[in-house]
Amino acid sequence: MVIHRNVKITRRAALASSLAGGISACSRGRSLTPFNAISSEGNETFRHGVASGDPLSDSVVIWTRVTPSSTNSARNSSVDWELATDENFQNIIKQGRIVTGQSRDWTVKATPNQLPPGAHFFYRFRSGRATSPTGRTKTLPVGSVKQARFAAMSCSNHAFGFFNVYDQIARRDDFDAVIHLGDYIYEAGGDGYGGEKGITLNRAHRPARELVSLADYRERHAQYKSDPSCQAMHRQHPLIAIWDDHEVANDSWKDGAEAHQPENEGSWHARKRAALQAYYEWMPVRDPLPGRPAESLFRSYEFGDLLTLTALETRLMARARPFEYTSIVPTLKTAEDIDNFKQNVLWDDKREILGEAQREYMAQALDKAKAKNQPWRLIANQIIMANVVAPDLTPHVSEDDIQELEQAWDQARAFIEVSQLGLPSNLDAWDGYPAARERFYDLLRESDSEGVIVLTGDTHTWWANDLATKSGAPIGVELGAASVTSPSSYNNSFLGGKGSDYALLTNRENKSVRYLSGESHGYIDLEVNRENAEAKFMAVDTVEDQSYNAFQQAAFNITKSNGTAKFQRTAGLSLKERFLF
Repeated sequence: MVIHRNVKITRRAALASSLAGGISACSRGRSLTPFNAISSEGNETFRHGVASGDPLSDSVVIWTRVTPSSTNSARNSSVDWELATDENFQNIIKQGRIVTGQSRDWTVKATPNQLPPGAHFFYRFRSGRATSPTGRTKTLPVGSVKQARFAAMSCSNHAFGFFNVYDQIARRDDFDAVIHLGDYIYEAGGDGYGGEKGITLNRAHRPARELVSLADYRERHAQYKSDPSCQAMHRQHPLIAIWDDHEVANDSWKDGAEAHQPENEGSWHARKRAALQAYYEWMPVRDPLPGRPAESLFRSYEFGDLLTLTALETRLMARARPFEYTSIVPTLKTAEDIDNFKQNVLWDDKREILGEAQREYMAQALDKAKAKNQPWRLIANQIIMANVVAPDLTPHVSEDDIQELEQAWDQARAFIEVSQLGLPSNLDAWDGYPAARERFYDLLRESDSEGVIVLTGDTHTWWANDLATKSGAPIGVELGAASVTSPSSYNNSFLGGKGSDYALLTNRENKSVRYLSGESHGYIDLEVNRENAEAKFMAVDTVEDQSYNAFQQAAFNITKSNGTAKFQRTAGLSLKERFLF
């Protein structure tokens, strides 16, 4: 079945909000290639498509799933795979056979090795008489590299809307890799986050309950991989993926999660094991090396002499329990209490987020990048790294606003109270672990890391931030990706229609924040060459309909000064946003 998408790509004069709106340039998408226009619908054997990822200079992971029939659901299946240099498979250079079955949910992962670097390949799978759709992938380059290009995104909640952002990325053929910054799936049930919208859009969570068991997580991954736009994106590009919290449970840490209640959901560690097993089964990522725990999803990728991309894990290996506003507010009764929290409790040196094993790995990767004289370091990161203090919201919100917000967030009232105290706006981000952030900055400085660009997900919001140590020494810049579908708390509809004001207020009150907007969904188009980097915030105007407009929300030129990445020029910002930048 051919997918017929009614996509309108037009020039968009301005965003809807008069406060946050800026002139937005049109970005015309590329036509889908023939194999990208083929849906896996009707292919009963390969119902969930194909995918590739975790590329190295000489290998890449290729993935699919064989859907068992009712008559052979208890039997194993043999799956043949082929990798060729041409789309017609006239020059097959690698092939093999894998046996899969119930123990790994009939998923298949192969890792062709000894491939030439910096080359495109095509791959497919066969089972019986069935042949999968054809996928396209690429190995990493070696030697002299002039430029590299990435699409980076996060927060793809199936229930909140259509994956139009994936559709846009699938229409491109010029990305070296797609970077997913976490929250690839969401664990909520039908009565949880996105549940109501999912029913409205006929994209309700499956299963309808909150995910707890291995079967639950497998079914949710299957739902996401059944989406045609998700399949199209995976067929077109290799994926570099990190997880955030929703792949397991909301606001997770090493030993638990805000969304996990042991009294009725059982052991946290059993739930985490189930979630990670399903993740490794269903995602085109390499399984952990022998001796490394499943939580250790941190890796590095070298793009010749141009850059190293390091992918962090900040949730499940070492993270201490995050602070919650509802528990903080009762303890802050005096000015001394507030000062003690800021200086001692928050900055407790024992509060970890990366862990020693990950820091050692990152130090080795960064030292290697230094030895190769690479001009850039990219860091794939889940949560906002910049220092962001909450602006005082009490003059700007009414009791009705607070009560409405409490329907979606039980900490809303406490957060409004805390906003008067000059505390971080998000304690689940790096701001909740400032000593750990300083240790990471020390690691970057000790390795003389040049051109640091941090790519961040989690907040469903566009960010352009400066990064600096506690003493003010510059580290680099941070680019925050808006979501694929999940709603932003800086959207105009948030806080009783004051969400855009909240974004501008946060921008104004924080020197580190150069740009902030929650007015669209999209991905970061990041092109890096030896002299500079161009970051384009590519957006879609709706995720509630498959007919949508695509446009450029904003753009930033990044150069280096004394080895440190800095924002140079901008495009697409409104007058107020340019003033605050």
